Amino acid sequence: MRVFKFGGASVKDAAAVKNVAGIITQFSERPLVVVVSAMAKTTNALEEVVRAWPINKALAKKGFQEIMRFHADVASSLFDIIPAKLAAFFEQLETETIALLDAMPPATFGEAYDSIVHRGELLSTQIVATYLQESAIDASWIDTREIIITNNAHRRATVNWETTSVKCKEAIHRPMVYVVQGFIGSTPEGVPTTLGREGSDYTAAVIANVLNADEVTIWKDVPGVLNGDPKVFEQSVLLEEISYREAIELAYYGASVIHPKTIQPLQQKEIPLHVRSFIHPEQRGTVIQKGLLLKPLVPCFIKKANQLLISLSTRDLAFIVEEHMQAIYSIFSTYGVTVNTMQNSAVSTSFCVQADPLVLPEVLRDLDTHFAVKTNAQVVLYTIRHHNAEARKAVVGSQQPLLEQITRQTYQVVLPA
Repeated sequence: MRVFKFGGASVKDAAAVKNVAGIITQFSERPLVVVVSAMAKTTNALEEVVRAWPINKALAKKGFQEIMRFHADVASSLFDIIPAKLAAFFEQLETETIALLDAMPPATFGEAYDSIVHRGELLSTQIVATYLQESAIDASWIDTREIIITNNAHRRATVNWETTSVKCKEAIHRPMVYVVQGFIGSTPEGVPTTLGREGSDYTAAVIANVLNADEVTIWKDVPGVLNGDPKVFEQSVLLEEISYREAIELAYYGASVIHPKTIQPLQQKEIPLHVRSFIHPEQRGTVIQKGLLLKPLVPCFIKKANQLLISLSTRDLAFIVEEHMQAIYSIFSTYGVTVNTMQNSAVSTSFCVQADPLVLPEVLRDLDTHFAVKTNAQVVLYTIRHHNAEARKAVVGSQQPLLEQITRQTYQVVLPA
C-alpha cells in the first residue's frame, strides 16, 4: 500500500489535476490512498469568508460564491459536460454553506473557522475523484470527516487514534484508488475539525500509520527537500536522505516541505517518507527514513517571514518567574498560538510567533491585562541547522538582530524585515 499526498499547488487548475492523474497511472500498486489539499489559495480565501462572517454576511456569502465559481470553472475545463454527480455535489455544498452563513456564527471563533474552511478540501477532492473516474481509473471519494476522528480542539484538533484506526480499516481495504481530504476530521458527534494549517501531510501520515502502509510520498513543486528555499537562499542543494529525528527538527523550525507533526506517526512504524517533484516525477527526490542523519551533511537554512516579536515585562519590574510563564502560555494555548522561538531576561521575556491576523489582536489584548507589551511587526525568523560561522554571517550580514540564540546544532536570529 502507498499513500500519496498532493498539495494545493499540485491541483491548482485543470492542467494540474490532469498531471496528478498521470502520476497516479504510473503506479500500479493498490490500494493507493491519495490525500489532496484545497486548490491553490482556496484556504486563504475561505479564511477571508470566516473573517467577514460576523461583520458582513453579504460579503461572506459573496466570497464563498466566488470560490464556488472558481471550482466550477476548473471542472468546466476538465469535462466537456460536468458530470451530474459532481454538479449535484457543488449545488448541495453551496446551498448548505450559504444557509450556514445566513445563520449566526458559532459561539467560538475556532468552531466557526472549522465549519467553513474545511470545504476547500471537499471541493478539490470531488473534482480529482470525478476526473479519475471519468478517466477509467477505479477510484472512490471518501469523506475524511468520517474516518479521521478527533477531539473538539478546533483549528488544532488531536486525532483519536483508536477510533480513527477502526474507521480507516473499514473504509479502505479494496484494491483501488481512494481520494481523501487532507487537513480535516470531525469529532465523534460529527462536528468538523481541522488539524492545523498545512495539515494534509499529517493526514497522510495518520492514514499510513493505521493502515501499515509501505511508504508515503509527498508530491511538491520542488525536487525534494533542499537545504534552503531556492527562492531565498542561493546555491541550495538537494538532501538525498534525512533521518526521522533530523526531519522532525527541520519541520519544527519551519521547513516548509514537511508539516511538523508528520514524522512521528511514520517513525513509529518505520514507514519511509519520500518527497518528490510532481513536475519531474521521474526524479528520486528525498527519502526520510531510519539511518543517516543527513546526506549530504550541510547547513540547512529556514526562513519564517511574517512574524511578530512580542516582548513582555512586568509592570513593577518583578522577575519573570514560573507563574508568569504559566499565564503567558495559557493565553497562547487558548488561541492556538505556536511559539517559534523565545528568550528570557530577568524582568522580560520575548516570543516570536506567526503574525496571524485572525487571533493576535485578542492575544495581545489578553496579554496586556497582565504585562507591559511591546511588539515588532513584520520581522523575519531565520534558523540554521548544523550552522557554522560562514552560514551565520550569510544570514545576518550587517543587520542588528532583535533576538539571537545559539546551541550546538541550531542557530536562530530574528531580524527586521
